[in-house]
Amino acid sequence: MRVLIGCEFSGVVRDQFIRLGHDAVSCDVLPTRAKGPHIQDDVLAVINDGWDLAIFHPPCTYLANSGNKHLYIEPERPNKAALASIFFKELLNSPIPRVCVENPIMRAPEHNAGRRADQVIQPWMFGHMEKKATCLWLRGLPKLMPISDLKEATEALPLHLQQKSFYMTPSADRGLLRSITYHGIAFAMAKQWGSL
Repeated sequence: MRVLIGCEFSGVVRDQFIRLGHDAVSCDVLPTRAKGPHIQDDVLAVINDGWDLAIFHPPCTYLANSGNKHLYIEPERPNKAALASIFFKELLNSPIPRVCVENPIMRAPEHNAGRRADQVIQPWMFGHMEKKATCLWLRGLPKLMPISDLKEATEALPLHLQQKSFYMTPSADRGLLRSITYHGIAFAMAKQWGSL
């Protein structure tokens, strides 16, 4: 299966598909941080290249509900949010038969994504004792089936350990580090969707 992992610089999802024998390529405007097949370009430049499956991780900065607090202090934010919404919809409606677009809890999903997400997953459903709600918009794909249930154990942890991503120390690359897909989720995507 030819698999495109769009807006991924880490190679985490790409490499899980490769391990299972798929022809998987990541694509991002950034260089890859992990050796492997990678196209450094705008993903829209390669979206029509005959892929069987695509998993997209578009930037969430201007779409996520968590950014609402910036709406009235950054005058350019509404315009950037409009562009981010257009990009999101282009990915979701791409000419690829099977598509997943992931993003955090989104502000006004009916407007920004065109519809509500099909599924909300948590890392604790996939072997990680952490909370970080991630929405999946699916087309031609079934919902991702959890492979573990660590909710109770996760909720017993102190808040800063439950939400490591949220409490991550501020740094120049904090946003990039927070965007990396959990290995357990990447494995489930490759195992479940790669067998369709």
